[in-house]
Amino acid sequence: MGAKLKQLSEILLTNHIKLVTVESCTGGWVGKAITDLVGCSGWYEAGFITYSNEAKIKLVNVSPELLDCYGAVSIQVAEAMAQGALVKFSDAVSVSVTGVAGPGGGSEEKPVGMVCIACCYQDILISKRFNFKGDREQVRRQTVEEAIGLVLELLDGL
Repeated sequence: MGAKLKQLSEILLTNHIKLVTVESCTGGWVGKAITDLVGCSGWYEAGFITYSNEAKIKLVNVSPELLDCYGAVSIQVAEAMAQGALVKFSDAVSVSVTGVAGPGGGSEEKPVGMVCIACCYQDILISKRFNFKGDREQVRRQTVEEAIGLVLELLDGL
């Protein structure tokens, strides 16, 4: 993960772009991984931990109807979380994560290990759904790595 973070840092600094994180199932781990890197204050703007539905609504403007229709763990909500962060930080790139880290809380439709990640910059929005294997920590660790990777994918070519 260190190499990806260093690469992300260089891209963001070179292009004068800040990063905002919106996290649910990782509880701030993406932000922690970023702030472990010396010099991140030059490109890391803010982080929201929106663990509850109420936090998603109040902090990043996810609509209650969207949550009711699709549930917190969905591509639609991950995208809304990423877009909602840009309401407050319009010149940034955002990444959001929402999922079922386990060991409980899963269902047939949304099993433990299902994670949705979205990334938004200007008018570009990309999102992916993952089905990670492993225990709670392994699911969360994989989520952090894929979140960083998705930001790199979005910014590829700048």
